[in-house]
Amino acid sequence: MAKKAADIASVLAFEKKLVVSDGYMYGTCWDDEHKVKAEPLKLVEKSVRGTISNRLKPAVQNDPAKLNAEVEKPNLQQVDSCALGMEQDTLKLAFTIKVLSGVEKPSACNNAAFAQSYAAAAKGYIEKTGFKELSYRYAYNIASARFLWRNRLGAEKIDVCVKVGSWEQKFDAYTYSLRDFTEHEEIKALAGKIAAALSGEEPYQFIEVEAYTKLGVGQEVYPSEELVFDKGNSRKSKILYHVEGVAAMHSQKLGNALRTIDTWYPEFESPEGAGPIAVEPYGAVTNLGKAFRNPKEKVDFYTLFDKFALGEPLANAEEEHYVMAVLVRGGVFGKG
Repeated sequence: MAKKAADIASVLAFEKKLVVSDGYMYGTCWDDEHKVKAEPLKLVEKSVRGTISNRLKPAVQNDPAKLNAEVEKPNLQQVDSCALGMEQDTLKLAFTIKVLSGVEKPSACNNAAFAQSYAAAAKGYIEKTGFKELSYRYAYNIASARFLWRNRLGAEKIDVCVKVGSWEQKFDAYTYSLRDFTEHEEIKALAGKIAAALSGEEPYQFIEVEAYTKLGVGQEVYPSEELVFDKGNSRKSKILYHVEGVAAMHSQKLGNALRTIDTWYPEFESPEGAGPIAVEPYGAVTNLGKAFRNPKEKVDFYTLFDKFALGEPLANAEEEHYVMAVLVRGGVFGKG
């Protein structure tokens, strides 16, 4: 029997169940067996004189003398950059993922009745689905190298080598479209290992990932860009991420790519859709400035989770997949 919304816990949090490391970047040469030694990629600082290219005020645009004076001003910039060496044509990105069980147990919950109700709902989901759908989509995003982001574009070849204990498999990333999650037989073994951990059959799985992308000799690569809070005191206009001198990608950026599995939002199949989006409580896609899961339409996480956790049925299996995917992502979801 459904309980009142007032029964929702005010203190409620879930630990993330896909724990991703930072991604470390190396330069190497393409080899189908990937036996060639890889060297850590270093950041390079550049000082350049840029051109004025921003929108100008109408008074300047309409006065040739003022426009000439404006473009004569030096637009000096100091930026970080990173590229393969002139003896290298391939980027190697290495990172690890730990998949944890226990999604049916909140890490913090101040309402025993709610915890019991939620646990029953989560166990019911696990028994019904075995986490197969979500695990397949996470595995698909590993196999397709979605996590390479900009480094995936324009590559001649991309191999993704995955290792789980003594089990190993290599995927040709270009086999898999980034627009859908079409079923591929060769992905199912990796998906099964992820599902075993998420459903509690195994306490955890430790996945090692190495991606090789053939970009071309000396080509630029793209580590994560650091967010600079105090731009007034920074002499650089772009700061890239590194770990002890090795160019790297943020674990958050890799994790965002792995959880880009939401095709269940209402606009997905419409012209306004953005393809698969990262699982977020409001379906936020920041580079589009849009939330695809608006609470007014009752498709946001909190609306669905409140019903799910208190034992009310959701409209379809896709809504259940979405709710559980947000809980796998983790976060603080208490009712303040």
